[in-house]
Amino acid sequence: MSSRPRGSGALVALVALFTAGYLAPYLLPTVVGRLASGLGIGPSQAGLVGSVLLLGSSTAGFTLAARGERIGPRTAARAGLLAMAVGYGSAAATHSVPLVVAGAVLGGLGSGTATAVAAAGIAGQRDPHRASSLGLLTVSATAGALYLTLPHLSAGHAPPLLAIACAAALVWPLTSRLAGATRSVRETATAAGPLPCRRAGAVLAGGILCWSLAQNALWGVSGRIGLTQAGLSEVTVGAVFAAALGAGLAGVTAAGALGSRLGRAVPIGVGTAVIAACVLLSSAAGSLASFATGEILWNAVYPVVLSYLLGLAASLDPRGRWAVLVGSASSLGVACGPVVGSLLSESAGYTGMGVVLCALLLLVAVPMTAVARHASGRPLVPGSVRRRGGAPAAVLAGTASASSALVPQMGAPEQPVTEFPVRAARRRTVKSAFRLARPSDRG
Repeated sequence: MSSRPRGSGALVALVALFTAGYLAPYLLPTVVGRLASGLGIGPSQAGLVGSVLLLGSSTAGFTLAARGERIGPRTAARAGLLAMAVGYGSAAATHSVPLVVAGAVLGGLGSGTATAVAAAGIAGQRDPHRASSLGLLTVSATAGALYLTLPHLSAGHAPPLLAIACAAALVWPLTSRLAGATRSVRETATAAGPLPCRRAGAVLAGGILCWSLAQNALWGVSGRIGLTQAGLSEVTVGAVFAAALGAGLAGVTAAGALGSRLGRAVPIGVGTAVIAACVLLSSAAGSLASFATGEILWNAVYPVVLSYLLGLAASLDPRGRWAVLVGSASSLGVACGPVVGSLLSESAGYTGMGVVLCALLLLVAVPMTAVARHASGRPLVPGSVRRRGGAPAAVLAGTASASSALVPQMGAPEQPVTEFPVRAARRRTVKSAFRLARPSDRG
């Protein structure tokens, strides 16, 4: 069997895992709103449950950043999907708040595991930006369809949680296309090497943490803004969210088609500035027109910038470690978002919250744009790089096409090495020339 079908099958599995792992953050407004109305708890408490869910997701990502290859992508993905199905399913089946929280934590751990496996695998693709754009395209389409469907289902907290659990169950069969653990612990530790681009990666991770926190602080209370401040019904708010995610589909499609023609700095810097303006508009919305405009424009730009950030993280380390760490930092920011949004909206109002979040986004846009301009990471072309010692580089684990992906030993930037054959007669001629040039042979 050729490597092309296997690579395509692995990409399909990685995109499906990406979709399942990111589905909980995308459905956060309806999950938090349903928890508040279905369990009879306050908005701050519901936001805290959502934060705990996403905190479990980021914890799983940080844990797997150093251990993913030892476990193997197929085993880790199946464990994550199982935790999602059991956790979210059990949380949907009970009305006891402690049990719902426990199920949400378990489901969040599963979501983070699935996302970590997908991020590491996508980093090993030929074009990480296009692969991450495809994942964002799929999760946006799935979440948009659910936002149109969930308001017509039964009330309570169960429907959105069951939807995430069912998504995990549907993705499970695709994990057979992922690779298993093929190397020993000693071989994995030897081939992994130290993290490259540590300063750029740390700045990017810190920046995306604040970037995700600011946006998800608003995203976590967007449903309440539409219902209370703008005076809309749940069906109308769901339709606005679906339209916003549909705009996100168009934005991600455009980003995938554009690729790297504009580089990474312009989409990240300008896109974050546009998002900051949208946050101001959405937080101050008092009618359907202003609410829909802010949400739709915001969600059209957000996945575009996120795809470039994920592609940048993947280019810093083709083994996927920075992709996992940056993705986990983003999940940590997402986890803190609902609590921050609830506290800011209660103390300063929705408009005051928007001003604070806008300032934070503009502040973090500067270092992230600087990393995008100056980071030296580049996507690798399989088979074009050798280690300094001349031996073939370590084989990238994590995708079905790993057998053809050569990865350099990290530590310093490597340059492609081209070998030129030298004929035996030419070697003898060179040796004779050196012998004639020795001082001992001169008369």
